[in-house]
Amino acid sequence: MNFNAEQFAAASKANLDAVAGLSQTAFAGFERVVELNLAAGKAAVSESFATAQTLLNAKNPQELLAAQAALVQPAFEKSVSYSRHLYDIASSTGAELGKAVEAKVAESQAAVKSVVEANLKNAPAGSDAAVSAFKTAYEASQTAAETLQKVAKQAAETAQANLKAASAQAEAAVKSTLKAAKAK
Repeated sequence: MNFNAEQFAAASKANLDAVAGLSQTAFAGFERVVELNLAAGKAAVSESFATAQTLLNAKNPQELLAAQAALVQPAFEKSVSYSRHLYDIASSTGAELGKAVEAKVAESQAAVKSVVEANLKNAPAGSDAAVSAFKTAYEASQTAAETLQKVAKQAAETAQANLKAASAQAEAAVKSTLKAAKAK
């Protein structure tokens, strides 16, 4: 195998650029979570004073209980909204990171394939059987890697769909329970 310092330097730079890009994506997601938490905290403080004022304005125990009951639905809806925003941030950041990693893996596989093919072309005379066996093994390993990537992607998509469905089911159940409690 020929060692080329320029190729090594170029590959190192490309890898550093890829890591920098991944870091920027991760920090952007983190910033979005911090912004969401700051907005939620600010809203919670503001709403807690309004809630306290509403509860203090109750003239009798029935008004107090009615005011408390009226606060349950909005609190639940805000909680669901916060969870959705958090899920969206995590999902979009994960998708961006996944795409970047997939691209880098594909690039690395292409580079390895190029090196392997170049070296096999320069194989010594009489090594045709060994070269053929190596090519077969290499192609099989590439096929296995591609299959594993597809399976992992499908598993992640299935898990995401199941999580979304479970979240929707839980939300529907809580809404149903709150409606039933209001009806009483």
